[in-house]
Amino acid sequence: MSGSFAGVADYGSFVLAIIVFLLIPGPGNLALITSTSKGRIAGGLGATLGVIAGDQVLLWTAVAGVSAIMAAYPAAFKAVQWLGAAYLIWLGLKLLIAKPGDGPILQIRPRQYFQQAMLITLLNPKAMVFYMAFFPLFIDPAQHRGMETFGVMAATIAALTFLYGLVAVLLTYFLAERIRASPKVSALLEKAAGVFLIGFGIKLAISK
Repeated sequence: MSGSFAGVADYGSFVLAIIVFLLIPGPGNLALITSTSKGRIAGGLGATLGVIAGDQVLLWTAVAGVSAIMAAYPAAFKAVQWLGAAYLIWLGLKLLIAKPGDGPILQIRPRQYFQQAMLITLLNPKAMVFYMAFFPLFIDPAQHRGMETFGVMAATIAALTFLYGLVAVLLTYFLAERIRASPKVSALLEKAAGVFLIGFGIKLAISK
């Protein structure tokens, strides 16, 4: 689909851009994979909804212009950035030091997976700045309808994230069933997830 839709310029390109961004590896993707491997489909879907909820909060916060305020006060932005980095590093370290037979690092109940994934998303302040910079690229000034246009964009992002999460969860689940048959492989992947989380945290902490 191309052309303007509900004030969104080149809606087809907007959808394609969101799909590309969803495919980029990051803490959110890792949360989906780890949640599914620990909590099966229910855990993965809980994490998917958590990512969507976190994105919506950041998205509407960006629309409200709070990110502009944070940009005007770099200390506040940096504090949130460091908090997010510390949280990711903490999760990664817990995965690295976990021993066989330990309880899951990410909780089993879907509600807790939801909270975990939402927190990971919310503690990425660059996501809010991303939305602030990304939205203007697809706003049609001549046909912009205010909150209706932003609502269509937000709903599109939520729907695409859910579909992407569903596919990722199902693929991860069926692969995880095979991985569970090999404890060594399972342990190795858990350590790898820990290293990636720590890496994401360090990258967030040192980025400008």
